[in-house]
Amino acid sequence: MILRILAAPLSLLLVLAAPALAAEKPNILFIYLDDFGWKDTGYMGSDFYETPVLDGLAKGGMVFTNGYSNAANCAPARACLLSGQYTPRHRIFNVGTKPRGKAEFRRLNVAPGTSVLDDGIVTWAESLKKAGYRTGMFGKWHLGPDPTTQGFDVAVEHQKLPGFKGHYGPDGEYLADALTDRTIEFIKDSKDGPWCAYLAHFGVHTPLHPKKDLLPKYESKKPGKLHDHVVMATMIQAIDDSVGRLVSELERLGERDDTVIVFSSDNGGYGPATDMDPLWGYKGTYFEGGIRVPYFIHWPGVVEPGSRSDAPIIGTDIYPTFCEIAGVPLPDQPVDGRSLVPILKGEKESFGERPIFWHFPAYLQSYSIYGEQRDPLFRSRPVSVVRVGDFKLKQYFEDGKVVLYNLKDDIRERKDLAAEMPEKRDELLGILRDWQKKSDAPTSLTTNPKFDEKAERKAIEKALGKAK
Repeated sequence: MILRILAAPLSLLLVLAAPALAAEKPNILFIYLDDFGWKDTGYMGSDFYETPVLDGLAKGGMVFTNGYSNAANCAPARACLLSGQYTPRHRIFNVGTKPRGKAEFRRLNVAPGTSVLDDGIVTWAESLKKAGYRTGMFGKWHLGPDPTTQGFDVAVEHQKLPGFKGHYGPDGEYLADALTDRTIEFIKDSKDGPWCAYLAHFGVHTPLHPKKDLLPKYESKKPGKLHDHVVMATMIQAIDDSVGRLVSELERLGERDDTVIVFSSDNGGYGPATDMDPLWGYKGTYFEGGIRVPYFIHWPGVVEPGSRSDAPIIGTDIYPTFCEIAGVPLPDQPVDGRSLVPILKGEKESFGERPIFWHFPAYLQSYSIYGEQRDPLFRSRPVSVVRVGDFKLKQYFEDGKVVLYNLKDDIRERKDLAAEMPEKRDELLGILRDWQKKSDAPTSLTTNPKFDEKAERKAIEKALGKAK
């Protein structure tokens, strides 16, 4: 009401009135997409996909340009997100525990892992429940048999919705719409106290099923230089439309100003259908295109509209951020992230030189068409990664290769500086090895007896020949 009466610029009023507007325990709406690339929204630079709702929310909040997922594929990323822990702690390293790709091409055996998040790990959903929040999870879980054992009062898993195959259900209902309906029901039923809705859309994961009524629009639209995939465009708009419905419902219920909206993705985009340029790589690779993701936080009365942070942040930061927003202490267990609340409140950033880590002692086979990856047979082989400031180092376990990039000067990771900058290389390698030791990260992988060097070399030569 005050904002409607005063004739001052809205952005200035939001900053000045921040303490008065912010709810003591705000609601949290966490929108977490699947295989959604760093450039797949309008506000991040897509020239074909249309995301006006997300663009508006990003403009009204804080955009993180160096936002990362904890993994290049979904299960480990989600485990890190819910636990606040890096992969060596919860031991979910890949989707499933079986080796990926052909045995004769794998030099090493993969590290033993698990596919279920241990119930002994306290998730942020459990921490929020202790603070009086009603919690709901809608969409892709991928961490075990039942989200309700991990702190969610309500759980609607997309693969358990009756009659759904891929993105379509009974009578042509689109999955993004169905999940949004359930989320809205949850919000309406949670009017007696603060709530947290974790909307983990299955979109825009394969199979690529279009929102059929949007096909004519994009089929007639001029392709962009960066993006031109018609089916992907319809799927992305379906997500954006669903977010618009959620925002409208919050406004109708009078809860818009009392709700923090967080938006991100579990990994980079699906290589055959989208592009993260100028980043190199895509889902499954540990190049920037596989792990850097879109990120914004919209918090009315706290975050200055139109603000931006270049601080490197990562999925494990969500846990301590949610706890600080809710006013609940961290659990008595390791939490590897740091709260983003000081940055959101405009305080001095101190994340720039903080090391952030990735550990993937496994394999991900290549797409059928060789593209932006280290070799033609695998999107990723066993690797450990650290970023400190502008520098990023990778340690490959098959051949012991160490590579170093300066992301400020070489965001595409095309120039290896390991030989030119041995002091910086050794500094980051030392930080990485110290972290591996402290976190009990598996690094001594055993030799795979089925590996065939000749078969591998022949397959690589064949793939490279096709790519020329």
